[in-house]
Amino acid sequence: MPDKISEATQDTSARAGETKAEPRDDMVTTCHTLSLADRELAYTATTGRIVLRKEVLKDGAFDGHQPKAEVFLTSYTLDGADPASRPVTFAFNGGPGSSSIWLHMGLFGPRRVVSGDVDAPEPPPYRLADNTETLLAHSDLVFIDPVSTGYSRAVEGEKPKDYHGFTPDVEAVGEVIRLWTSRNERWLSPKFVAGESYGTVRAAALASHLQQRHGLYLNGLMLISSVLDLGTVMFHEGNDLPYSLYVPTYAAIAHYHGKHGDRPLDEVLAEAEEFASRDLPWALSRGNRLSEDERAGIVARLAGLTGLTESYVDRVDLRIEHVRFFTELLRDKGLTTGRMDGRFTTWEPDGGREHMSDDASISRIIGAYSATFNHYVRGELGYANDLPYEILSLDVNKEWSYSDFEGRPISVVGDLSSAMRANPHLKVHVAFGYYDGATPHYAAEHVIARLQIPENLRANIDTAYYPAGHMMYVHEESRIQQSRDLAEFVRASANR
Repeated sequence: MPDKISEATQDTSARAGETKAEPRDDMVTTCHTLSLADRELAYTATTGRIVLRKEVLKDGAFDGHQPKAEVFLTSYTLDGADPASRPVTFAFNGGPGSSSIWLHMGLFGPRRVVSGDVDAPEPPPYRLADNTETLLAHSDLVFIDPVSTGYSRAVEGEKPKDYHGFTPDVEAVGEVIRLWTSRNERWLSPKFVAGESYGTVRAAALASHLQQRHGLYLNGLMLISSVLDLGTVMFHEGNDLPYSLYVPTYAAIAHYHGKHGDRPLDEVLAEAEEFASRDLPWALSRGNRLSEDERAGIVARLAGLTGLTESYVDRVDLRIEHVRFFTELLRDKGLTTGRMDGRFTTWEPDGGREHMSDDASISRIIGAYSATFNHYVRGELGYANDLPYEILSLDVNKEWSYSDFEGRPISVVGDLSSAMRANPHLKVHVAFGYYDGATPHYAAEHVIARLQIPENLRANIDTAYYPAGHMMYVHEESRIQQSRDLAEFVRASANR
């Protein structure tokens, strides 16, 4: 016997000639409380999909607002708060192709996943806990899943791929922010945007887009595991920049795994950053013009910092690609390190591989995030949807379009710079994880130092560093400290 879903599908397909139902918002509202050390938070959660529409012109005449996509979001608003003084933070992750589950359930939200960490990963079936460090204590929260992530989808008849690119993605997420702000009468609230990883590309572009398209000016940007210029992290022939900018991250991961003895991490990082800013870029630029003695000296120093053998460094011509590094560092132990978080390791079944077969820093925690959110959204937020919740879509990532940047580097440095110049009150918080092998801290520093802003606006940027990886909140001490840092950033930037 077919199940109910199959029956419904058959029944719908049988109604030939019927008018197709117009997509509608399907938001669900629930009320909750959270006990903190000093008070109790009473808050309202609203979750579901809103319909994005586009103004359509036909032969130059207005032809209505055509539904284009249904975007899933979850918002948390503090009960009884004054909208004029209460901040609101719009948050998302990156990928491209990632849902907002990581910031939602790992750091910001009032409930959080218990995933465990490197030395003690949580076993299934996993569990949720109250997040007493939630940013909700200081700001309302809106988590946005871009089209084709989470439960967000293009509507029937529309092409998902139309949203899988830099500009359409920024425009769609910007429209969600505009709609939520208008419908909830929050134009006079202090407003923040928080992005992680590729979400920092989106966030920086949004700061400019929201100003120019809607006159919506932000109080602050939170750039977590930042990458604003993809040329600093993309390894390809002719681009030597990442080979230098990754060295401090390689040194930090090598230090974590015992390759630097009892030297303090900050001492190792200082040496690696000095080498990566001066001697290594010079050596790479010299090519075969390096003398044998000069090359031998660079090989020795690079090997010492990264924990790799001099023979390996020499064979790769001083250019250590990041995935090859994670595969090579602990090869003698039969292990590879994580890319998202170099503290993680896993056994590699093929000891001769150039590229690791698994990123343990994702595979060890994604199960906990998936199970807890799928329970939470139904059991506590009251939202039901039979679509699979797309946590991280590799298909979206593979087909993502950067056609806007054809013939030039993929960068939003100009967007952020212009946004800060137009809005001199815009504050920017940048968070780095020392063991983050996806968006290395020194590459982000390199970009931030090159923002095209007057010297007086440099004071609008603050930074925070954590002994953790890409999702630094997986590390419990970092999660607690990062929560404090972000709370302080909101308080200091709200202007209320």
